[in-house]
Amino acid sequence: MLHGYTPPHRFLPYLSWTQIAELPDKENTVIVLPTGATEQHGPHLPCAVDTVICSGVVGHALARLPANIPAFAMAPITYGKSEEHLHFPGTITLTGETLLATMNEIGESVYRAGFRKLLIVNGHGGQPQVMEMSAREMRLRHGDFVVVPHSTWRMPNVAGQYMSEQEKKLAMHAGHGETAIMLALAPDTVRMQHAVTNYPPQFPSKLLSPDGRPACAWTARDFGPSGVIGDPLPATAEQGHAILESLAISWAAAIAELHHLRWAARNESTWSRAHHSGHVQNSLA
Repeated sequence: MLHGYTPPHRFLPYLSWTQIAELPDKENTVIVLPTGATEQHGPHLPCAVDTVICSGVVGHALARLPANIPAFAMAPITYGKSEEHLHFPGTITLTGETLLATMNEIGESVYRAGFRKLLIVNGHGGQPQVMEMSAREMRLRHGDFVVVPHSTWRMPNVAGQYMSEQEKKLAMHAGHGETAIMLALAPDTVRMQHAVTNYPPQFPSKLLSPDGRPACAWTARDFGPSGVIGDPLPATAEQGHAILESLAISWAAAIAELHHLRWAARNESTWSRAHHSGHVQNSLA
């Protein structure tokens, strides 16, 4: 079914328009938008990794949420800005402009329905800047709209305790963490017999890259033909379940915090006048 990992009663598209219109306290109801991608993840993982992980984490977080915290997930965005992987079959990419317009139009729809808190849970490392741009644009359009873009993995979790120091330092794609959590969420899509290890060379400038990660723009094929940037071989389903549980606990707490949060909102007419007069920056000071 369309709700995937999300409990059906927490899945916004399953409500009728009249049910949505009648929801109490919509201003503090948290709408969660999982935002993934469809792109290569090496020979051992499916192209749906980023979408599966962000929607899986969101679903498990909502399942842990107390009943008195109003929050709903939307259907995930399954296509993202994935040009760095376009040399590999199976990658489907949008331009940054298309993704930004998509995010803005979804945000406008959420706002128009009466909601004022939108949480974007981004599962793809190639597009956080687009999420941030969209959040800022929506904030400028609507002074009472709280839009939070955040990465799926940037929450307290236990993944690091299973990884080597090299993995923590250099892995970027289809490595230990993603493979482990996929073994927990969608084991039938993982082919560990095809997993390979591949790390990028350390970037030869300590000033531009103290940790050795590439400081310049890169594409996945710059680091070899497999599409893997890391070491998936030590990953296990048990590790994946532990990582998933830790992320779900953290995200459930974050959603509850966002529900309780009261962020200062500008008067709409004042905000609109400032915007049209070209003095938005001054109005934010």
